[in-house]
Amino acid sequence: MSHVPTLGFLGGTGIEGKGLALRFAAAGVRVVIGSRSAERAAVVAGELNRQLGRELITGAENREMIANCEIILLTVPFEQAAPALDTYRDLLRPGTVVVDVTVPVAFDGGRARPLSLPEGSGSQSLAKRLPEGVALVGAFKTIPAHLLADANTSLDCDVFVCGDSADAKARVMEVIGRIPNLRAVDAGGLEVAGTLERMSVLAIGINRRHKIKSARFRVVGL
Repeated sequence: MSHVPTLGFLGGTGIEGKGLALRFAAAGVRVVIGSRSAERAAVVAGELNRQLGRELITGAENREMIANCEIILLTVPFEQAAPALDTYRDLLRPGTVVVDVTVPVAFDGGRARPLSLPEGSGSQSLAKRLPEGVALVGAFKTIPAHLLADANTSLDCDVFVCGDSADAKARVMEVIGRIPNLRAVDAGGLEVAGTLERMSVLAIGINRRHKIKSARFRVVGL
């Protein structure tokens, strides 16, 4: 039986972090919610465990979480992502994989637009901040946070995974595959992240225009 990595959440007390933590824990993956406050992390872990009906999620201060996790999901808002990585950069061990779920987006008059970044995407800009031996993988950029948080609703979609390390992508895709009705699709190298981030903006626009919250994507024919 394949090794199941422990997943940590940097920014795990927000809606997207909590939603993903619930989904992974329900699928049997060990999950650690990280926070700047160990007490806050413990409270959120307790809330999620009550929803699950089992003690599957633990909470820890971010430094402790990083020390005990092999894959770390970056689930803070994009504008907080770079400062968070800079704060904990020296604690990231070679072989650790950081999964970037952030989307650089701004809202003008209620309309979402992608932020223009010199590196081409949010993921590419964040990857430059990581130490040698730590890979960044982009994933979950096109799935609405509110949908992830509704653990009673099946996802029934694809999650596009991009990154420049084939091994890191494979590790992330394997653990994603444990979530029911969610298919991990290898979307290519990290340069694809800009396209995925724009697809997220497209989904936001569809949601607002049609007054829904669950627009997401599936590749037909694959």
